[in-house]
Amino acid sequence: MIVDTTRELGAGQTTGSRGTLMGAGSVADACRAAMADGCRIGVDYEGEYRVDWTNSLNDAVEHPVIHSTFGYAAQMVVLDPDTGEVEKVVAAHDVGRAVNPLLCEGQIEGAVHMGLGYALTEGFPCDADGRPVNSTLRSLDIIRPKDMPPVEVILVESPQPGAPYGIKGVGEIGLVPTAGAVAAALWALDGRWRAELPFVNEANREREAAWT
Repeated sequence: MIVDTTRELGAGQTTGSRGTLMGAGSVADACRAAMADGCRIGVDYEGEYRVDWTNSLNDAVEHPVIHSTFGYAAQMVVLDPDTGEVEKVVAAHDVGRAVNPLLCEGQIEGAVHMGLGYALTEGFPCDADGRPVNSTLRSLDIIRPKDMPPVEVILVESPQPGAPYGIKGVGEIGLVPTAGAVAAALWALDGRWRAELPFVNEANREREAAWT
């Protein structure tokens, strides 16, 4: 196995949270080939992993299968009842099998950070000509580490049938529930649903008015 970034072959993007799934499947296939051949020295063994059980949406299938894996994510946001500030986020994710639990937790924590900024502080306003008004990273109002609430990650390991080692993959899914969880928490706090991002609160009320 080559572990040298200067010698790696081009593999394209790992979009769709599929990097671990496809990579593990390919490595496992190469290992099986090596074991069947006695793991001879100086021989290259290739492996591949194909997802060939899904359907095109154009297929005449009543219940098409369009995903190689299917996971689940749920998040709970705890607010300070007096200030409305986020005190804590609990993120429970069905990850299939946590190949690297620490890295998996870090992926979800980073996604929660991105989601909270998306929901509460960040903006990308443009002028009348479509040019971004924000000229620096500082002006994007990305949440700083010192302002991040605690994030409790719960890894739920429910192996994916047919996938190598039960892997499902964790990528974009960490971001998806965050803004909705914040919206639900704010609704529980003051009874008002917010439908535009970032949500209105005292911290960004002036900025939101400037954007519109």
